[in-house]
Amino acid sequence: MFGDEVLTFSGGVQSGGTVCTVQENAENSLMNQSRSIYSSRIIKAGALLPDTLTLFTHWDESQSPTENLRRVQRENVFGKASRSRIKDILTIFRQRYLKDRETTKALTRLVENRFPKAALDRIFYFHSAQSDHLLHDVVTEVLADLYARGRIEIHINQIQSVLTEWVHEGKTTSRWSGYTIRRVAQGLMSTLRDFGLLQGAVNKRLAPVYLPVEAFSYIAFYLHAKQPSGQRLVENEDWKLFLVTTSEVERLFMEAHQQRLLEYHAAGRIIRVTFPTRSLEEYADVISERST
Repeated sequence: MFGDEVLTFSGGVQSGGTVCTVQENAENSLMNQSRSIYSSRIIKAGALLPDTLTLFTHWDESQSPTENLRRVQRENVFGKASRSRIKDILTIFRQRYLKDRETTKALTRLVENRFPKAALDRIFYFHSAQSDHLLHDVVTEVLADLYARGRIEIHINQIQSVLTEWVHEGKTTSRWSGYTIRRVAQGLMSTLRDFGLLQGAVNKRLAPVYLPVEAFSYIAFYLHAKQPSGQRLVENEDWKLFLVTTSEVERLFMEAHQQRLLEYHAAGRIIRVTFPTRSLEEYADVISERST
């Protein structure tokens, strides 16, 4: 499948004062995201939560990512009849979860530790949104705004209208047809339903806000590694992925502090957040232990 292709990884995700390559990747990601070049890959993606769990259940840390992907394809651990579908799935996983070694190791650790499924699914959703600008922006720029205005019912025409506008603004990789716009809108809504942000088989509505404190703490560690400012961490736009307000983020930080998942100290606009470990992999063990 991958021939002689070699997957390259950045350095580990670390929290604290250490400057790490993931921070540089994050800055580059933010610059790319500001250009907002959207792809239609969500049509072939979806949440893929059972397959994601299968991937990390079969992950062998003694093998390279390329070796792992070749092996799971060869063994067909996903039980798919189509080789092309397996190829699509592995490409999606590489984009979502295999961009840096420390994240891959942390996710593997969470699965090994039988981390609570509800929290794990939120973490998978977070990484999926980080890797797909379209998925990210539909939630943070469209759904979060609707939720803030008390509009719970979500209709596909609303998503199509926004996508059409973005196409006209040149924000997509190509000039999408009306048919493609509808398929992308359908893909987005079904993916967000499977990730738990939407409810309803046919008529979709925003689900009640739910972000377990263990998943919140993991995401806070990940975001903190990008930039150490406590104030910016609390106000980070990525919390909109979970439709939580700044006051709710502050409440979650206090809850995480009470559960000794991190230390959170606030005095006005001076906020200090520290974590008990330096690597994301080590932190995965901490939050797994505290969740039992």
